[in-house]
Amino acid sequence: MIPVAKINEVPNFGKKVVSVSGREILLVNIKGVFFACENECPHQASPLTAAVVKDGSISCPRHGYRFNLADGRCADHPELTLQTFPVQISGEDILIDPA
Repeated sequence: MIPVAKINEVPNFGKKVVSVSGREILLVNIKGVFFACENECPHQASPLTAAVVKDGSISCPRHGYRFNLADGRCADHPELTLQTFPVQISGEDILIDPA
């Protein structure tokens, strides 16, 4: 696990893009529970920075594909999976496992 941001850098229901080993990872905070996923929709690689977060899912702003933030699954299109990463909180740090 590596530190990528501070808790206060990702507001409640907010998002933050971090760069880890040359790839963009999106951090999402839902009521103090943090998630990390790739910052590209697996459908057509649209950035997810403007995506809507609701009910534990993130919806691509381009075509509305909706992915579960916990496991990356897309119920409507099971052939597509958003890559997610394990998250831990240590003090004020958000740590992820980018492997």
